[in-house]
Amino acid sequence: MTSTRAAAIALQDRAALWSMGEVRAIEVVNAACDALVAGLDTPGLRTLAALTRAEADYDVHDLLPAALDELGLTFYPVADEAGREAAARALARRMLAGELTPREFTVRIHRRYGHELPLTERLAELDDEYDILEYGNRALHQVDAEVTAEARRIAAASAAPVDPGTGTPPRSA
Repeated sequence: MTSTRAAAIALQDRAALWSMGEVRAIEVVNAACDALVAGLDTPGLRTLAALTRAEADYDVHDLLPAALDELGLTFYPVADEAGREAAARALARRMLAGELTPREFTVRIHRRYGHELPLTERLAELDDEYDILEYGNRALHQVDAEVTAEARRIAAASAAPVDPGTGTPPRSA
């Protein structure tokens, strides 16, 4: 079973990725279901988790902010810089979990944010390095290792807090 901390982080990540257009609404609903199974439970989370695949695309937008707020998590509006950073951290965690290759990770970051987001600037540069590997003096494994190090740095930049006494995310002030 997933810990409540891991479930809160996963829900926060899917919400940030959804807000930035990286994942579909059903992934948010699935993360809400996983959070319930892990032991997080609020009325808004239950309502979000109960959505069908057909309802998700229409109703997540209305239900997600309140569900996150009940858990003390953050809803990131579209085009919000903090949301872009949260989505980058979520993608970094996905890469570190093996869901994306280092190359796929840099391509997605570079395509989504270019060289505009300070948190991911080095990843955009590394994506450019992948493009010139055959002409340069670096090997693929060297660039992959640097991307992995950057992913670790970005993923560690922030995480959903959890109250150590209860194992649940605290309410935001």
